[in-house]
Amino acid sequence: MTSQPSVDIVIAHYNEDVSWLADHMDECIIYSKGGEKNAPAFPYHAIPNIGREGHTYLHHIIEHYDSLADITIFLQGRVDDHISMSPSEIRAHALKTQPGQVTTFPFRELETFDHWDGIPWEEYPSWVKWSSMERVNAARTPAEYWQIFFPGRAIPASVGFQPGALFAVHKDTIQQHSLDFYRLMMKEFFLGDMAHINPETGHHMERFWLAIWAPSEYVCWDNVKDVAREKRNKQGQLAKGRWHITPKWLEIDEGTLRPEPTQLQTPPSSDDGSS
Repeated sequence: MTSQPSVDIVIAHYNEDVSWLADHMDECIIYSKGGEKNAPAFPYHAIPNIGREGHTYLHHIIEHYDSLADITIFLQGRVDDHISMSPSEIRAHALKTQPGQVTTFPFRELETFDHWDGIPWEEYPSWVKWSSMERVNAARTPAEYWQIFFPGRAIPASVGFQPGALFAVHKDTIQQHSLDFYRLMMKEFFLGDMAHINPETGHHMERFWLAIWAPSEYVCWDNVKDVAREKRNKQGQLAKGRWHITPKWLEIDEGTLRPEPTQLQTPPSSDDGSS
């Protein structure tokens, strides 16, 4: 009988009620940034309130690099504003994650990131929640950060990312990069001048996760040649290069909800047979 892979559920917490995870608390590692007054009613690790969820996820990877679970599920303290899956459903879906894959949890389709010279927040009213918050602007452009992390490599034409940063990853996928790689990301994105509750680099990190772990699936070097023929990949995500593009000047971005996992067990064939 094949043994089940080990699972850790990493929670980026501030002041959310995490009782929805009570039945899975033995697998949860809660990192709380809200101080004692906002502490969860379960065991937790207090860490500085900087860097959004990206800092929390990196902190876990760095601290547990040599003892990662087979599957790590990265979640925020509240997910019901993002997805309608129960913790058991999330866990069951995550257990299918293979090395080289990133399992994302659907509420929106994967989106395209190609703003390598900087995110033009003012051109996207649908991002106003994030652009209007107190924010420390990034010290470098996304392209400059990419070249720090991947020296000598070209800048992609575009990458795909999951809004909300809710995903599961196999330890082999994480460990394809060295511990020093993740320490460098922490230093550049979340320390020094970027050690702020809402650094712009936190938004960059959200857009980089899938690309650093599975570039063959989530990085387009050419926005024409690299587009997949199929509409969806094996995980049911929009396939390479077919990611949603957020329209400019739109108050509310419609039409981006992703089907539930039960509807995506077998990826549909291409909608038009072309690339």
